[in-house]
Amino acid sequence: MKIQVDQNLCIGDGSCVMIAAKTFKLNPDGKCYILNEELGPEEKSADGMVKSPATETMDARDIILEAARACPVQALRLYEDDGTEIKV
Repeated sequence: MKIQVDQNLCIGDGSCVMIAAKTFKLNPDGKCYILNEELGPEEKSADGMVKSPATETMDARDIILEAARACPVQALRLYEDDGTEIKV
């Protein structure tokens, strides 16, 4: 699974962090980022997107799905490894 966070949409609600604390955290600006040892809290593309594959250190798939469903502004998007979007 691949995870994408749109920091332009993120309002810092923190529900994703409460549900999937091994996968998401809020950066100093209050925006969600993905906990990946290779990515820092400031790593994002010019369009505000933070992307990462799921890793073994992250929460289980069903927990990540629950976190995406809980986002009040739908800033989290999930994709299968083949690029198909997972509807949450």
